Amino acid sequence: MIKVEQIIKAMEKIAPVYLKEDFDNVGLMVGDKAEKVKRVLFALDCTLEVIEEAKDLKVDLIISHHPLIFNKPKSITTDTLQGKKIIKLIRSNINLYSSHTNLDSAENGLNQTIVEMLGFKSNEILEKSKITSHKNAGLGRMIRLDKEIDLTELISTVKSKLNINTLRVVDGNRKIKNIAIINGSGQSFFSQAVKMGADCIITGDTTYHFALDYKEMGVTIIDTGHFSSEWLVFLKAMEKIKEEFKEIEFITSTKVEDPYKFI
Repeated sequence: MIKVEQIIKAMEKIAPVYLKEDFDNVGLMVGDKAEKVKRVLFALDCTLEVIEEAKDLKVDLIISHHPLIFNKPKSITTDTLQGKKIIKLIRSNINLYSSHTNLDSAENGLNQTIVEMLGFKSNEILEKSKITSHKNAGLGRMIRLDKEIDLTELISTVKSKLNINTLRVVDGNRKIKNIAIINGSGQSFFSQAVKMGADCIITGDTTYHFALDYKEMGVTIIDTGHFSSEWLVFLKAMEKIKEEFKEIEFITSTKVEDPYKFI
C-alpha cells in the first residue's frame, strides 16, 4: 500500500523543495505522511468546492499547485476562509500537498512543460536557479525561432494548445522571433526577458502600466490569464507521478476554474 510519504518523495524528486522561491511555502500543507493513499485528486487551487469534491470521491490526498497555507496563520478557526479549509481537510481525513514555484522552476516543471506543449524548444532560462547542481532549473524560458512568425499565428497556437477561447494581447510587434514564457504572474521578469531579446512575452496577470510601457517599447504581450497559463500545464507535468504509481487512482478535479469570467 502506497503512503503519503512515498508520493511526497516522488514529487520532490521532480521538484525539490530547495528550488522554491524564498517567499513561497511548499510541501505537505495538511496531513499525515504515514496515511495510506488509494485516490489522489489534482487541483490548481484548494478551494472549499475542491475539498468537498475530494470528500465525495473518497480521496485520500489532494495535490495542488498553489499552496493553501502561504502566509503563517495566527490562528486556525472557521472565522477565516483558510481556517475553514484546514479544518474541513482534517475532519475529512484528506491530506494536502502543494508544489508551487519549485515545480515551476524544475528542469521538467511547468515552465519547461508549457514550452513543449506549445510545440517549441528552449535551452535558455530567464532566471537560473541558485542551486548550482540544477543548472537546467529556473523560472521562465526563452524561445529562439529560426524564422519569424506572425502574431496571429502565435495567438492561434496558444489558444489551441491551452484550450482557451479568449486572451489579452498587447500588440507591440506583429513579427515574432524571440519569445519569453513565464507561467502564472510573470511581469517581474519582463525586464530580464527584454534584455535577453524577447519581442514577445507569454504570461498571465499583467497590469495596465506594464502593458502600456512595454507596448511603447515595441514588445508584444500575450496574457492568457494566470489560470490558463498553469492548469493544463500542471496536469501535463503530473503525468510523471501517474506513471510511477499505477496502483493509485488519479482524478482531475472538475471543480477547478478560473475565477475570472469574460462577459
